[in-house]
Amino acid sequence: MQLYNTLSAEERARLIDEAGKERLTLSFYAYARIEDPKKFRDDLFIAWNALDALGRIYVAHEGINAQMSVPAENFEAFRNTLEEYDFMKGIRLNVAVEQDNHSFLKLTLKVRNKIVADGLNDETFDVTNKGIHLRAREFNKLLEDPNTIVVDFRNHYESEVGHFEGAITPDVENFRESLPVINEQLQNHKEDKNLLMYCTGGIRCEKASAYFKHQGFKNVFQLEGGIIEYTRQIKEEGIESKFIGKNFVFDHRLGERITDDIIAQCHQCGKPCDNHTNCANDACHLLFIQCDECKAAMENCCSTECLETIHLPWEEQLKLRKGLQVGNKVFRKGKSEALKFKKSGDLPNKPLAKAETKDIRQKIKIKKTLIGKAEHYFTKSEIAQFLIESNELSVGDKVLISGPTTGEQEITVTEIHANGGPVNTAVPGDQITFKLPFRVRLSDKVYKILPSENA
Repeated sequence: MQLYNTLSAEERARLIDEAGKERLTLSFYAYARIEDPKKFRDDLFIAWNALDALGRIYVAHEGINAQMSVPAENFEAFRNTLEEYDFMKGIRLNVAVEQDNHSFLKLTLKVRNKIVADGLNDETFDVTNKGIHLRAREFNKLLEDPNTIVVDFRNHYESEVGHFEGAITPDVENFRESLPVINEQLQNHKEDKNLLMYCTGGIRCEKASAYFKHQGFKNVFQLEGGIIEYTRQIKEEGIESKFIGKNFVFDHRLGERITDDIIAQCHQCGKPCDNHTNCANDACHLLFIQCDECKAAMENCCSTECLETIHLPWEEQLKLRKGLQVGNKVFRKGKSEALKFKKSGDLPNKPLAKAETKDIRQKIKIKKTLIGKAEHYFTKSEIAQFLIESNELSVGDKVLISGPTTGEQEITVTEIHANGGPVNTAVPGDQITFKLPFRVRLSDKVYKILPSENA
């Protein structure tokens, strides 16, 4: 009985690409009493593995919290696996606004004490006495009420790139920190204000709304399905979006654009930017906001110290990492003295700029054609591996490598290795390698830049 992954992320990505079939990124949660979380976890793994469903799922005695990637053709079969459990019959599946076949590359189901780390003792209050759920139109209407206080129950790095207009955005690292902070801040408004709360998919507000009702707040409301469901409704019903910017998501994409407003800054230069990335130094892996210019100059690093580290021989990098603890001490999120332009917990009331999605390249009239995709990056030798799928690539050609984390990087190809040796030209079907001073990821695409008409 297989209860674990047998493929690496790279192998899984290759199979997904070879299949060439659409996948859906989705999320769902349910609070319910699960007597045997381990058996529940094992049963789900067997059922979902058979459907090629991938994702990150937490199971506990109190329920399930899931973010997943499911083949579109298996969507109904996947839903049927949920319908087998009474507490998940008719459950809402929040389908992502933007799709990426590589959003998840492994099926990870973990048994936890709680499906969301809230730090609360559930025995001390009625967790079923929740706030009133509001749909998008109702939420917008209550936002306009002068007696409404709207609170973002996400973390600082989430609200920094997108939030509802006028929302309180606590500068907190995690959900459990936000509860006492907001409770203290709103002590004088338990009866005279509407407490309107929201989060990504609704799960954090399920517990938070019950907690605040227990604390004595009389008028508690929450956004049904969170930002994800709100976005679907405003698009389907033609409703004005009161959410501005990006919705941070916890998969490879790191964000879904809701409006063109950019409300954040590059943490290194201060330029309007809302693209999250992780530091290229694996001993740091800091999550921060970085523009394309800083990404190129700093080679995807958060500091000069990390930049120097990634240029050390791999053996020396491993020695520097030896003994480092994982968790918050290493995998931090936007908290570093090296970052000069942080806006966490101090968001502007107005957008800094409008996103120029896909327009920048058009303005400077760069023509390009897709020729392949990235498959691997060999850190020690700084060699990138690509699969050429269409058109030829020759030594001397200029290429553009593009991806959510990599950004857009241009380089002139000075050498190509294929079929066991150096070649001048690679053709479709060739698996090629060449030196690259920056890391590529599985979702990165490679384009050949075509000569301009004026050249």
